[in-house]
Amino acid sequence: MKFLLTSGGVSNPSISAALVELLGKPIAECSALIILTAIYPFPGGAGHAWRAICGLSPSPLAALGWKSLGVLELTALPTIRPENWMPMVEDADALLVWGGNVLYLTYWLRQSGLAAMLPSLTDTVYVGVSAGSIAVTPYNCDAEFDQQFVPDGSDMGQGADRALGLVDFTLYPHLDNPEMPDTTLANIANWASGIPVRTYAMDDDTAIKVVDGVATVVSEGTWRLLMP
Repeated sequence: MKFLLTSGGVSNPSISAALVELLGKPIAECSALIILTAIYPFPGGAGHAWRAICGLSPSPLAALGWKSLGVLELTALPTIRPENWMPMVEDADALLVWGGNVLYLTYWLRQSGLAAMLPSLTDTVYVGVSAGSIAVTPYNCDAEFDQQFVPDGSDMGQGADRALGLVDFTLYPHLDNPEMPDTTLANIANWASGIPVRTYAMDDDTAIKVVDGVATVVSEGTWRLLMP
C-alpha cells in the first residue's frame, strides 16, 4: 500500500501533485472510498461527516474530482458478508480516511477486518487526514484525549496509545495550530521524547508520502523531524 499522510488534507499544489503521482493517473480517472468513522464520537459528528461528504470541510477530500466516490462505514462491515464489500475496497484506487478520534478509528479498522486487509492492497493509495494519518503509525499521540469518548463499560480504551503500525514512524499533526494548544513544538517534542520511533511534527500544509516503506516529506508549510 502507498500512503499520503496529511495533517489538513490535500491543502496545496505540492500535496495534490504527490497524490496524483501516487495514483499514477489523473484524479478524474480514479475511484475512491471515503471513511468517516473517526468523526462520529465527537459532538456534532454526523454534521461533520455530511460536510466532509459534500466537500464543504476545509481542504476537502471528497471534492477533488474523483471519477467515482463511495462511503465505506467501518462499523457496518462486521454485519455484511465479506464478498459484498471486500471487492469494492480492492477495486478502489484510493481510500480517503477522514479525521476525528484515533482510538475509535483504529478500533473499527481492526474490528471490521479492513486493517488486516490493508497490507495486501499494494496498488491502493491510503490518504489520511489527521486521525486518519495517525491511525497507521505505531503510536497514538491523541490517546489521552480520545479516551474521554469511550462509552461506559467498553473495553475500547485498552491499548489506546498504540495504533496499527503500518509505517515505521509516528506523526503529530496540526503543528502550532492556535486553536489546539497542545500542538506547540515544545509539547510535541515532550511527547516524542517517550516514543521509540521518529516523529514528524507537521502543520496543515505538510504531508508524508510513503512508497515501499520510504517516507518523503511534502510541504509548503512547517514541519520538524524529532528523533527518539
